[in-house]
Amino acid sequence: MKTFRADLHVHTVLSPCGDLEMSPVNIVDRAAELGLDIIGITDHNSTRQCEVTRRLASRKGIKVLCGAEVTTREEAHCLAFFETSETLNDFQQFLDKHLPKILNDVDKFGYQLAVDEEDNIMYEEKYLLISALDISLNDLEQKIHSLNGIFIPAHVDKSKFSLTSQLGFIPPDLNADALELSKFSTPETFKKNNPFAQHFSYIQNSDAHYIEHLGNVYTCFEMESRSFEEIKMALKGLEGRKVFTSVKTEEH
Repeated sequence: MKTFRADLHVHTVLSPCGDLEMSPVNIVDRAAELGLDIIGITDHNSTRQCEVTRRLASRKGIKVLCGAEVTTREEAHCLAFFETSETLNDFQQFLDKHLPKILNDVDKFGYQLAVDEEDNIMYEEKYLLISALDISLNDLEQKIHSLNGIFIPAHVDKSKFSLTSQLGFIPPDLNADALELSKFSTPETFKKNNPFAQHFSYIQNSDAHYIEHLGNVYTCFEMESRSFEEIKMALKGLEGRKVFTSVKTEEH
């Protein structure tokens, strides 16, 4: 087995809360500088910055998990990742269908830009991406898994936009591939306070909106390779694959 360092929660300039320095080229350059092996591109309710980041990262030997941070009807944030361009495109169509048609106020929320490999603006999303979709948590999970994707409720320990803040608990029948914690908690602490969360694997990520935050928190994956299936196996703890949480690099 090999050990790979992964930061699976990264926002680009497409997220209205993402800093304008969070372009794909800057993210990839910083990830390479930090020695990250895998990064996840998770803009709010959109996958439109994933493919360009994947192309750039492949030149530096970095694996990109393409996906989004989705806001459910309950206003719980969840990470979704997909293996192929086809399934990613299918999911983008799903997001477009269920995103409320609320126009973005740039002065209030920030720009929502997709840029190319040279930081040229290619697209501006006109609808506010941080809105809650009109789909439930369970419907989202079923859609992601129908596309052979990875479903991970985000920062479940946080006091806003998490399962615990919105529902008050972790549903006992939750069909998640793992749970994400913020850097402010540990699996041991979280499981102690949440009896239905004992059997999950846990990851921790930076949730970076600024380039200096990228990689400040990451998870180690122990597995044979960086393939999508190996990552799924590690999250499930199958055949010797595993994940290690609470790895912090505050010096960066």
